[in-house]
Amino acid sequence: MLAATPRIASAGAPRMVSSQGERGANLANQVSQARIKPRALKSGDTIGVVSPASAIEREHLERGVVALKRMGFRVKVSRHALDRGAIVAGPDAVRARELQAFFADPEVDAIFAARGGYGAGRILPLLDFDAIARTPKVFMGFSDATFILNALVGRAGMVCFHGPMVAMGFARGLSESSLDHLRRLLAGERGSFELPARAALRAGVAEGEVVGGCLSMVVAALGTPYAPPFDGAILFLEDTGEKAYRIDRMLVQLGQAGVLGRVAAVVFGALRPPDGSEAEHRLIAECVAEQAARLDCPVLSGLEAGHGSANFAIPFGVRARVDTAARTLGFLEPAVEA
Repeated sequence: MLAATPRIASAGAPRMVSSQGERGANLANQVSQARIKPRALKSGDTIGVVSPASAIEREHLERGVVALKRMGFRVKVSRHALDRGAIVAGPDAVRARELQAFFADPEVDAIFAARGGYGAGRILPLLDFDAIARTPKVFMGFSDATFILNALVGRAGMVCFHGPMVAMGFARGLSESSLDHLRRLLAGERGSFELPARAALRAGVAEGEVVGGCLSMVVAALGTPYAPPFDGAILFLEDTGEKAYRIDRMLVQLGQAGVLGRVAAVVFGALRPPDGSEAEHRLIAECVAEQAARLDCPVLSGLEAGHGSANFAIPFGVRARVDTAARTLGFLEPAVEA
């Protein structure tokens, strides 16, 4: 059991917990399934960088690579990472092949997406998830990489990580608390920890595996073989550049598709409006609160994860606990194998 450590002086910083606490009741609908966990990372390990979605700028990639090296990692950039197609980073087949190859490459210990944007969903039918499951590695990304994250959990049965990307967050610079959290999470030093939320929108306690990610990508995956495994899950949602009516429309769609009746809890991360409009931000908060009031499960909002936040990394496919009285999302097990 890990001893408690002082909370970092930040509203959204994670904290270690000394116990898991009492489990929530009335959670019979949850599905428990053992997930494959990747090996923990250590200094000197090699991070493979791929571009599964939109094209990236060389300068941004180089800055991100420097940041990874400062963390003590070696870096191997895929051959076609800087390719450009009409709207994505080169042909679908090439992007899929490079991601598949890095999972199979014994010299690569983890894989980080260079950026999101658009295009990750296009490569999913080209990936061999059975082969990926035989060589599990840390995979991290968010935004458009939401498609890959949920497919890895649902199709490969593998734990993966919603977190910063190389040519984006790493290139721009992450806060020290975010970097420290990431370093310890991937090293297996966070056996159990909590991420605080700002508000409880519907009371309750629930446990389940965390899935989800960018709201618009989760909605886009509905009806496909790559949709998140919703049953009994804690559904994490965040997004950027969306007006209140679009956020509301997507939440209505999730409800009418039956998704919100299947999950154990919902946790909202950052929901950044276009141009950072405060008026639009208030409208989004009102819409989210209205939709949350209609649910029969616990709902938290304001987790520091996703676009426009400190973007603390979140493991997908591991057990977690939502406690709205404490306003926390607590992770109950290590996300990696030592």
